[in-house]
Amino acid sequence: IFVAVIVFVGLFAALVVPPLISQGTHLIQAAPSLLENLKNNTTIANLNDNYGIIDTLQKKLSSVTSDGTLLISAFGGVIGVGKSVLSGTFTALTIIVLTLYFITSLPQATELGLKLVPASRRPRIAALADAVIARVGAFVGSQILVSFFASIFMTLLAFILGLPSPIAIGIIIFICGLVPLIGHFIGSAVYTIIALTQSVTIGAAAFIGYVVYVQVENYVITPKIMKRTLAVPGAVTIISAMIGTSLLGLVGGLLAVPVAASIILILEEVVFPRAEKS
Repeated sequence: IFVAVIVFVGLFAALVVPPLISQGTHLIQAAPSLLENLKNNTTIANLNDNYGIIDTLQKKLSSVTSDGTLLISAFGGVIGVGKSVLSGTFTALTIIVLTLYFITSLPQATELGLKLVPASRRPRIAALADAVIARVGAFVGSQILVSFFASIFMTLLAFILGLPSPIAIGIIIFICGLVPLIGHFIGSAVYTIIALTQSVTIGAAAFIGYVVYVQVENYVITPKIMKRTLAVPGAVTIISAMIGTSLLGLVGGLLAVPVAASIILILEEVVFPRAEKS
């Protein structure tokens, strides 16, 4: 498992990081000229004439990108850049190692927990625990799949609309899609702002396209995927996410669906059979 995950991470980095860096750099360097295009809109041009918003942003971006000081100014000097890179690398490696350690030690941890259960009930509880763990894993995989669909759609839309650096934009959307509740709000804001640099019409089209996709994802894609992978009805998926969000916010929204899947499993395997026998 360790080797497979490390190989996967290496291949993913080799395929994704180079275009992300190149297109991300291109997007940063083109930012001043993209802001210039916003002046083509009469309303934005009038606001700029009155308040100088676009001019100020354009001058700032030009000053930090023309001499290559954007990263340095963003991270607090050359030492800050080095510290940020090392810190990010160390954090990523730590997360990978801890994740692998947790995955490999999960059977031992489960076995240790089952020793606290009476021997007569241990096989039944073990089966339920394995089923719950499987459903939680299926939920994580489902979230990744849904985010992948979002990134593919938004990347294709970026190509159609002629947005700059579509691959980098798609990766940003993929990362935002992994964040429950607020992920698509962040993604739509970034996506729309980038599209607005082309024209107001393209910005409006990008925003409408994003909103339409999110609705399709929320009410069609996500319920169907959750129903197949977790055996959770679509209505339960939506309602549980709303309840979890209301009770615990971001964490509740993240845990709502796997908790609902676990409750349904316990009802099907324990409560309902007992009710039938009584």
